[in-house]
Amino acid sequence: MPPIAIIGCGPAGLMAAEVLAGRGYPVHCFDAMPSAGRKFLMAGKSGLNLTHSEPFPDFIRRYGSASSRLEAALAALPPEALRAWAATLGIPTFIGSSGRIFPEGMKAAPLLRAWLHRLRQQGVRFHMRHRWNGWQGQALCFDTPAGPLSFTPAATLLALGGASWPRLGSDGRWAPLLAERGIALAPLRPANCGFIVPWREHFRERFAGAPVKNVCAGAPGFAPRRGEFVISREGVEGSLIYALAAPLRDALAQDGEAAISLDLAPDKSLQALQAALSRPRGRDSLANHLRRQGGLTGVKAALLRECLPPQSLADPARLAAAIKALPLPVVAPAPLEEAISTAGGVALSELDEDFMLRRQPGLFCAGEMLDWEAPTGGYLLTACLATGHQAGLGIARWLAQATPTRN
Repeated sequence: MPPIAIIGCGPAGLMAAEVLAGRGYPVHCFDAMPSAGRKFLMAGKSGLNLTHSEPFPDFIRRYGSASSRLEAALAALPPEALRAWAATLGIPTFIGSSGRIFPEGMKAAPLLRAWLHRLRQQGVRFHMRHRWNGWQGQALCFDTPAGPLSFTPAATLLALGGASWPRLGSDGRWAPLLAERGIALAPLRPANCGFIVPWREHFRERFAGAPVKNVCAGAPGFAPRRGEFVISREGVEGSLIYALAAPLRDALAQDGEAAISLDLAPDKSLQALQAALSRPRGRDSLANHLRRQGGLTGVKAALLRECLPPQSLADPARLAAAIKALPLPVVAPAPLEEAISTAGGVALSELDEDFMLRRQPGLFCAGEMLDWEAPTGGYLLTACLATGHQAGLGIARWLAQATPTRN
Protein backbone atom coordinates (compact mmCIF):
# COMPACT_ATOMS: atom_id res chain seq x y z
CA MET A 1 0.00 0.00 0.00
CA PRO A 2 1.19 3.56 -0.63
CA PRO A 3 2.57 5.54 2.33
CA ILE A 4 0.57 8.27 4.05
CA ALA A 5 2.07 11.32 5.75
CA ILE A 6 0.56 12.84 8.87
CA ILE A 7 2.17 16.09 9.93
CA GLY A 8 1.47 16.87 13.58
CA CYS A 9 1.50 14.31 16.40
CA GLY A 10 -1.26 15.77 18.54
CA PRO A 11 -4.65 14.15 19.17
CA ALA A 12 -6.04 14.78 15.67
CA GLY A 13 -3.00 13.37 13.90
CA LEU A 14 -2.68 10.37 16.19
CA MET A 15 -6.37 9.47 15.80
CA ALA A 16 -6.06 9.62 12.01
CA ALA A 17 -2.95 7.44 12.24
CA GLU A 18 -4.88 4.85 14.23
CA VAL A 19 -7.72 4.77 11.71
CA LEU A 20 -5.34 4.31 8.77
CA ALA A 21 -2.90 1.90 10.39
CA GLY A 22 -5.85 -0.24 11.44
CA ARG A 23 -6.70 -0.55 7.74
CA GLY A 24 -3.20 -1.68 6.84
CA TYR A 25 -1.80 1.57 5.44
CA PRO A 26 1.87 2.45 6.07
CA VAL A 27 1.62 5.65 8.12
CA HIS A 28 4.47 8.10 8.73
CA CYS A 29 3.90 10.72 11.44
CA PHE A 30 6.10 13.82 11.43
CA ASP A 31 6.45 16.45 14.14
CA ALA A 32 8.82 19.34 14.81
CA MET A 33 8.94 18.56 18.54
CA PRO A 34 11.14 15.92 20.21
CA SER A 35 8.14 13.83 21.31
CA ALA A 36 4.48 13.37 20.44
CA GLY A 37 1.48 14.95 22.14
CA ARG A 38 3.27 17.64 24.12
CA LYS A 39 0.32 20.04 24.29
CA PHE A 40 -1.98 17.10 25.05
CA LEU A 41 0.22 16.25 28.03
CA MET A 42 0.22 19.84 29.26
CA ALA A 43 -3.56 20.10 28.91
CA GLY A 44 -3.90 17.01 31.09
CA LYS A 45 -1.34 18.01 33.69
CA SER A 46 -3.99 19.07 36.22
CA GLY A 47 -6.61 16.56 35.03
CA LEU A 48 -7.32 15.40 31.50
CA ASN A 49 -10.85 16.44 30.51
CA LEU A 50 -11.43 13.96 27.69
CA THR A 51 -15.00 14.87 26.75
CA HIS A 52 -18.42 15.76 28.21
CA SER A 53 -21.51 13.73 29.05
CA GLU A 54 -24.26 16.23 28.25
CA PRO A 55 -26.95 15.23 25.70
CA PHE A 56 -25.64 15.25 22.16
CA PRO A 57 -27.91 18.10 20.87
CA ASP A 58 -26.59 20.34 23.66
CA PHE A 59 -23.04 19.09 23.05
CA ILE A 60 -23.19 20.04 19.37
CA ARG A 61 -24.37 23.57 20.14
CA ARG A 62 -21.13 24.26 22.02
CA TYR A 63 -19.41 24.65 18.64
CA GLY A 64 -21.44 27.72 17.67
CA SER A 65 -21.41 28.64 14.00
CA ALA A 66 -19.30 25.55 13.18
CA SER A 67 -21.82 23.12 14.72
CA SER A 68 -23.49 22.03 11.51
CA ARG A 69 -20.15 21.51 9.76
CA LEU A 70 -18.67 19.42 12.60
CA GLU A 71 -21.80 17.45 13.46
CA ALA A 72 -21.15 14.46 11.21
CA ALA A 73 -17.60 13.99 12.52
CA LEU A 74 -18.72 14.36 16.13
CA ALA A 75 -21.63 11.97 15.60
CA ALA A 76 -19.18 9.38 14.24
CA LEU A 77 -17.00 9.65 17.37
CA PRO A 78 -19.33 10.91 20.15
CA PRO A 79 -18.41 11.07 23.85
CA GLU A 80 -19.59 7.52 24.60
CA ALA A 81 -17.42 6.20 21.75
CA LEU A 82 -14.42 8.08 23.15
CA ARG A 83 -14.98 6.46 26.53
CA ALA A 84 -15.07 3.05 24.86
CA TRP A 85 -11.92 3.90 22.88
CA ALA A 86 -10.07 4.92 26.05
CA ALA A 87 -11.14 1.64 27.66
CA THR A 88 -9.48 -0.30 24.81
CA LEU A 89 -6.24 1.40 25.84
CA GLY A 90 -6.75 0.17 29.41
CA ILE A 91 -7.87 3.62 30.60
CA PRO A 92 -11.28 3.57 32.33
CA THR A 93 -13.12 6.89 32.60
CA PHE A 94 -15.67 8.47 34.92
CA ILE A 95 -18.17 11.32 34.82
CA GLY A 96 -17.42 14.13 37.24
CA SER A 97 -19.99 16.18 39.12
CA SER A 98 -19.94 18.84 36.37
CA GLY A 99 -20.69 16.27 33.65
CA ARG A 100 -17.12 16.36 32.40
CA ILE A 101 -15.48 13.03 31.62
CA PHE A 102 -12.02 12.20 32.95
CA PRO A 103 -9.74 9.16 32.90
CA GLU A 104 -9.36 7.43 36.22
CA GLY A 105 -6.15 8.78 37.65
CA MET A 106 -6.92 12.07 35.86
CA LYS A 107 -3.60 12.27 34.02
CA ALA A 108 -2.92 12.35 30.27
CA ALA A 109 0.42 10.53 30.36
CA PRO A 110 -0.85 6.95 30.89
CA LEU A 111 -3.34 7.30 28.03
CA LEU A 112 -0.75 8.78 25.68
CA ARG A 113 1.82 6.10 26.53
CA ALA A 114 -0.68 3.31 25.86
CA TRP A 115 -1.83 4.99 22.65
CA LEU A 116 1.66 5.48 21.22
CA HIS A 117 2.57 1.89 22.13
CA ARG A 118 -0.45 0.60 20.22
CA LEU A 119 0.29 2.81 17.21
CA ARG A 120 3.87 1.54 17.04
CA GLN A 121 2.61 -2.03 17.25
CA GLN A 122 0.33 -1.24 14.30
CA GLY A 123 3.39 -0.16 12.30
CA VAL A 124 3.09 3.62 12.55
CA ARG A 125 6.50 5.22 12.11
CA PHE A 126 7.29 8.43 14.01
CA HIS A 127 9.73 11.03 12.72
CA MET A 128 10.41 13.57 15.46
CA ARG A 129 12.29 16.85 15.16
CA HIS A 130 11.12 17.02 11.54
CA ARG A 131 9.80 20.49 10.80
CA TRP A 132 7.65 20.73 7.71
CA ASN A 133 8.44 23.76 5.56
CA GLY A 134 6.30 23.27 2.48
CA TRP A 135 6.48 21.43 -0.82
CA GLN A 136 8.84 20.93 -3.69
CA GLY A 137 6.66 19.68 -6.50
CA GLN A 138 4.68 16.79 -5.01
CA ALA A 139 7.22 16.15 -2.24
CA LEU A 140 6.88 17.32 1.35
CA CYS A 141 9.99 19.11 2.57
CA PHE A 142 11.30 18.81 6.12
CA ASP A 143 14.17 20.26 8.09
CA THR A 144 15.62 17.49 10.25
CA PRO A 145 18.63 17.01 12.56
CA ALA A 146 20.27 15.08 9.70
CA GLY A 147 19.54 17.81 7.15
CA PRO A 148 16.79 18.44 4.59
CA LEU A 149 14.42 15.58 3.81
CA SER A 150 11.89 15.07 1.01
CA PHE A 151 9.00 12.63 1.34
CA THR A 152 6.39 11.91 -1.32
CA PRO A 153 3.23 10.30 0.13
CA ALA A 154 0.07 9.14 -1.55
CA ALA A 155 -1.95 11.42 0.74
CA THR A 156 -1.17 13.94 3.44
CA LEU A 157 -2.95 15.02 6.60
CA LEU A 158 -2.01 18.31 8.20
CA ALA A 159 -2.85 18.31 11.92
CA LEU A 160 -0.59 21.13 13.04
CA GLY A 161 -2.68 22.75 15.77
CA GLY A 162 -3.39 26.44 16.19
CA ALA A 163 -1.00 29.10 17.43
CA SER A 164 -1.35 28.94 21.20
CA TRP A 165 1.40 27.39 23.34
CA PRO A 166 4.06 27.67 20.60
CA ARG A 167 6.74 26.21 22.87
CA LEU A 168 4.79 22.93 22.71
CA GLY A 169 4.63 22.95 18.92
CA SER A 170 1.44 24.86 18.02
CA ASP A 171 3.03 27.93 16.49
CA GLY A 172 0.88 28.63 13.40
CA ARG A 173 3.86 28.59 11.04
CA TRP A 174 1.80 26.51 8.62
CA ALA A 175 -0.53 29.42 7.79
CA PRO A 176 1.67 31.18 5.17
CA LEU A 177 2.39 27.84 3.46
CA LEU A 178 -1.33 27.26 2.87
CA ALA A 179 -2.04 30.90 2.03
CA GLU A 180 0.57 30.67 -0.73
CA ARG A 181 -1.56 27.91 -2.28
CA GLY A 182 -4.66 30.08 -2.25
CA ILE A 183 -6.32 28.36 0.73
CA ALA A 184 -8.69 30.73 2.56
CA LEU A 185 -7.71 31.23 6.19
CA ALA A 186 -9.44 33.09 9.00
CA PRO A 187 -6.98 35.07 11.15
CA LEU A 188 -5.65 33.11 14.12
CA ARG A 189 -7.03 34.62 17.35
CA PRO A 190 -6.95 33.66 21.02
CA ALA A 191 -9.82 31.55 22.36
CA ASN A 192 -10.43 30.41 25.93
CA CYS A 193 -8.12 33.17 27.07
CA GLY A 194 -7.69 35.73 29.81
CA PHE A 195 -8.14 39.46 29.30
CA ILE A 196 -6.12 42.56 30.06
CA VAL A 197 -7.50 44.93 32.70
CA PRO A 198 -5.49 48.07 33.53
CA TRP A 199 -5.48 47.60 37.32
CA ARG A 200 -4.21 50.35 39.53
CA GLU A 201 -0.90 49.42 41.07
CA HIS A 202 -2.21 49.09 44.64
CA PHE A 203 -4.92 46.64 43.56
CA ARG A 204 -2.49 44.64 41.39
CA GLU A 205 0.10 44.29 44.13
CA ARG A 206 -2.41 43.25 46.76
CA PHE A 207 -4.72 40.94 44.81
CA ALA A 208 -2.78 39.38 41.92
CA GLY A 209 -3.41 35.66 42.22
CA ALA A 210 -6.57 36.05 44.32
CA PRO A 211 -9.57 33.90 43.35
CA VAL A 212 -12.96 35.57 42.99
CA LYS A 213 -15.45 32.88 43.97
CA ASN A 214 -19.21 32.44 43.71
CA VAL A 215 -19.94 35.17 41.19
CA CYS A 216 -21.97 35.39 38.00
CA ALA A 217 -20.36 36.91 34.93
CA GLY A 218 -21.83 37.91 31.59
CA ALA A 219 -20.66 39.56 28.39
CA PRO A 220 -22.29 41.12 25.31
CA GLY A 221 -24.68 38.55 23.85
CA PHE A 222 -23.79 35.96 26.49
CA ALA A 223 -26.09 35.03 29.37
CA PRO A 224 -24.54 35.32 32.85
CA ARG A 225 -22.93 32.15 34.19
CA ARG A 226 -21.95 31.30 37.76
CA GLY A 227 -18.41 30.28 38.59
CA GLU A 228 -15.10 31.76 39.66
CA PHE A 229 -12.07 33.45 38.17
CA VAL A 230 -8.66 34.72 39.19
CA ILE A 231 -7.15 38.17 39.33
CA SER A 232 -3.84 38.19 37.48
CA ARG A 233 -1.21 40.91 37.39
CA GLU A 234 -2.34 41.88 33.92
CA GLY A 235 -6.08 41.30 34.19
CA VAL A 236 -8.40 38.34 34.71
CA GLU A 237 -8.24 34.64 33.85
CA GLY A 238 -9.79 31.32 34.82
CA SER A 239 -12.66 29.10 33.72
CA LEU A 240 -15.42 31.70 34.06
CA ILE A 241 -13.45 34.21 31.96
CA TYR A 242 -12.60 31.61 29.32
CA ALA A 243 -16.32 30.94 28.87
CA LEU A 244 -16.76 34.63 27.98
CA ALA A 245 -13.72 34.83 25.73
CA ALA A 246 -15.42 34.70 22.32
CA PRO A 247 -18.04 37.43 22.91
CA LEU A 248 -15.53 39.67 24.69
CA ARG A 249 -12.91 39.22 21.95
CA ASP A 250 -15.45 39.86 19.19
CA ALA A 251 -16.88 42.94 20.94
CA LEU A 252 -13.38 44.38 21.29
CA ALA A 253 -12.71 43.76 17.60
CA GLN A 254 -16.03 45.30 16.50
CA ASP A 255 -16.52 48.15 18.97
CA GLY A 256 -13.05 48.77 20.37
CA GLU A 257 -14.35 48.22 23.90
CA ALA A 258 -15.97 45.52 26.02
CA ALA A 259 -16.82 44.87 29.65
CA ILE A 260 -17.60 41.90 31.83
CA SER A 261 -20.75 42.31 33.93
CA LEU A 262 -20.17 40.84 37.40
CA ASP A 263 -22.77 39.88 39.96
CA LEU A 264 -20.74 39.77 43.15
CA ALA A 265 -23.65 38.53 45.27
CA PRO A 266 -25.64 36.09 43.11
CA ASP A 267 -27.57 34.70 46.08
CA LYS A 268 -28.98 38.09 47.11
CA SER A 269 -31.58 40.17 45.32
CA LEU A 270 -31.06 43.77 44.35
CA GLN A 271 -33.91 44.82 46.65
CA ALA A 272 -32.45 42.97 49.65
CA LEU A 273 -29.01 44.45 49.05
CA GLN A 274 -30.36 47.97 48.68
CA ALA A 275 -32.37 47.66 51.88
CA ALA A 276 -29.38 46.31 53.80
CA LEU A 277 -26.94 48.91 52.49
CA SER A 278 -29.41 51.71 53.27
CA ARG A 279 -29.15 51.00 56.98
CA PRO A 280 -27.20 53.69 58.85
CA ARG A 281 -23.46 53.03 58.92
CA GLY A 282 -22.87 54.85 62.16
CA ARG A 283 -19.16 54.72 62.86
CA ASP A 284 -18.58 51.74 60.57
CA SER A 285 -16.08 52.09 57.78
CA LEU A 286 -17.23 51.30 54.25
CA ALA A 287 -15.36 48.00 54.46
CA ASN A 288 -17.23 46.97 57.60
CA HIS A 289 -20.55 48.17 56.19
CA LEU A 290 -20.03 46.07 53.04
CA ARG A 291 -19.08 43.07 55.16
CA ARG A 292 -21.97 43.39 57.62
CA GLN A 293 -24.74 44.41 55.26
CA GLY A 294 -23.60 43.13 51.87
CA GLY A 295 -21.51 40.10 52.81
CA LEU A 296 -18.62 41.37 50.67
CA THR A 297 -15.03 41.19 51.85
CA GLY A 298 -11.53 40.95 50.42
CA VAL A 299 -11.17 40.98 46.66
CA LYS A 300 -14.90 41.48 46.00
CA ALA A 301 -14.98 44.66 48.09
CA ALA A 302 -11.72 45.76 46.47
CA LEU A 303 -13.22 45.30 42.99
CA LEU A 304 -15.99 47.73 43.90
CA ARG A 305 -13.43 50.33 44.94
CA GLU A 306 -11.37 49.67 41.83
CA CYS A 307 -14.27 50.03 39.39
CA LEU A 308 -16.62 52.58 40.95
CA PRO A 309 -16.31 56.33 41.51
CA PRO A 310 -16.51 57.52 45.14
CA GLN A 311 -20.03 58.92 44.70
CA SER A 312 -21.37 55.47 43.77
CA LEU A 313 -19.75 53.91 46.82
CA ALA A 314 -21.53 56.44 49.02
CA ASP A 315 -24.98 55.91 47.46
CA PRO A 316 -26.74 52.72 48.71
CA ALA A 317 -28.91 52.36 45.59
CA ARG A 318 -26.02 52.79 43.16
CA LEU A 319 -23.78 50.58 45.28
CA ALA A 320 -26.37 47.79 45.38
CA ALA A 321 -26.86 48.05 41.61
CA ALA A 322 -23.10 47.83 41.09
CA ILE A 323 -22.81 44.74 43.29
CA LYS A 324 -25.40 43.03 41.10
CA ALA A 325 -23.98 44.26 37.78
CA LEU A 326 -20.44 45.61 38.17
CA PRO A 327 -18.98 46.60 34.80
CA LEU A 328 -15.36 45.45 34.55
CA PRO A 329 -13.84 46.93 31.36
CA VAL A 330 -11.29 44.82 29.48
CA VAL A 331 -8.95 46.35 26.93
CA ALA A 332 -7.57 43.33 25.04
CA PRO A 333 -7.36 39.55 25.07
CA ALA A 334 -4.27 38.08 26.65
CA PRO A 335 -1.56 37.26 24.05
CA LEU A 336 -2.34 34.43 21.64
CA GLU A 337 0.59 32.35 22.85
CA GLU A 338 -0.95 32.30 26.34
CA ALA A 339 -4.42 31.19 25.23
CA ILE A 340 -5.69 27.69 25.88
CA SER A 341 -6.84 27.36 22.28
CA THR A 342 -7.03 29.17 18.97
CA ALA A 343 -9.90 30.50 16.89
CA GLY A 344 -9.50 30.93 13.15
CA GLY A 345 -7.52 28.82 10.72
CA VAL A 346 -8.43 26.91 7.57
CA ALA A 347 -11.90 27.99 6.43
CA LEU A 348 -14.33 25.09 6.71
CA SER A 349 -15.73 26.03 3.30
CA GLU A 350 -12.38 24.98 1.79
CA LEU A 351 -12.92 21.39 2.92
CA ASP A 352 -15.17 18.60 1.76
CA GLU A 353 -17.11 16.36 4.15
CA ASP A 354 -13.96 14.30 4.81
CA PHE A 355 -11.85 17.39 5.55
CA MET A 356 -9.96 17.21 2.25
CA LEU A 357 -9.04 20.55 0.71
CA ARG A 358 -11.16 20.97 -2.40
CA ARG A 359 -8.34 22.78 -4.19
CA GLN A 360 -5.70 20.22 -3.20
CA PRO A 361 -6.93 16.65 -3.75
CA GLY A 362 -5.17 14.28 -1.38
CA LEU A 363 -4.37 17.00 1.16
CA PHE A 364 -6.48 16.83 4.33
CA CYS A 365 -6.62 19.03 7.45
CA ALA A 366 -7.90 18.26 10.96
CA GLY A 367 -7.90 19.47 14.53
CA GLU A 368 -7.37 22.94 15.91
CA MET A 369 -5.92 24.34 12.70
CA LEU A 370 -9.47 24.43 11.31
CA ASP A 371 -11.67 27.49 11.81
CA TRP A 372 -13.80 26.46 14.79
CA GLU A 373 -13.71 27.10 18.50
CA ALA A 374 -15.39 25.68 21.57
CA PRO A 375 -15.33 26.21 25.33
CA THR A 376 -13.25 24.14 27.71
CA GLY A 377 -15.00 21.15 29.22
CA GLY A 378 -13.90 18.38 26.86
CA TYR A 379 -15.27 19.99 23.71
CA LEU A 380 -11.88 21.03 22.32
CA LEU A 381 -10.28 17.62 22.63
CA THR A 382 -13.37 15.78 21.36
CA ALA A 383 -13.48 17.83 18.15
CA CYS A 384 -9.76 17.36 17.55
CA LEU A 385 -10.12 13.60 17.91
CA ALA A 386 -13.33 13.51 15.85
CA THR A 387 -11.96 15.54 12.93
CA GLY A 388 -8.81 13.40 12.91
CA HIS A 389 -10.97 10.28 12.89
CA GLN A 390 -13.10 11.61 10.02
CA ALA A 391 -10.03 12.69 8.04
CA GLY A 392 -8.47 9.26 8.49
CA LEU A 393 -11.60 7.62 7.12
CA GLY A 394 -11.63 10.17 4.31
CA ILE A 395 -8.04 9.41 3.31
CA ALA A 396 -8.85 5.70 3.16
CA ARG A 397 -11.92 6.39 1.00
CA TRP A 398 -9.99 8.70 -1.30
CA LEU A 399 -7.16 6.22 -1.82
CA ALA A 400 -9.66 3.42 -2.45
CA GLN A 401 -11.11 5.46 -5.30
CA ALA A 402 -7.65 5.49 -6.95
CA THR A 403 -7.87 9.22 -7.72
CA PRO A 404 -5.11 9.94 -10.24
CA THR A 405 -4.10 13.26 -8.68
CA ARG A 406 -1.92 12.65 -5.62
CA ASN A 407 -0.56 15.16 -3.10
